[in-house]
Amino acid sequence: MAVNQTKKTNKKKIKKKKKPLTPVDKFKIETAKELGLWDKVKEIGWAGLSSAESGQIGGYMTRKMKQRKLNNLEEYSEARLKRGGK
Repeated sequence: MAVNQTKKTNKKKIKKKKKPLTPVDKFKIETAKELGLWDKVKEIGWAGLSSAESGQIGGYMTRKMKQRKLNNLEEYSEARLKRGGK
């Protein structure tokens, strides 16, 4: 019997279903693209960002909402839908 023989297992790979993006997710992605962090997010995921980078995204999102005189992300979503944005 060969030493390097591998055993076959009957484990099935479970694929996670992709959830549809919410307006908040779209806003966060849009912001990450504007800040040049989107490539890093695609490679290693949101959890791979440093706290400074995550804070940069959150701060920029807040700044954009204040400029548009919106109080929260729900208002941003509504305003975006009224403009015809996706």
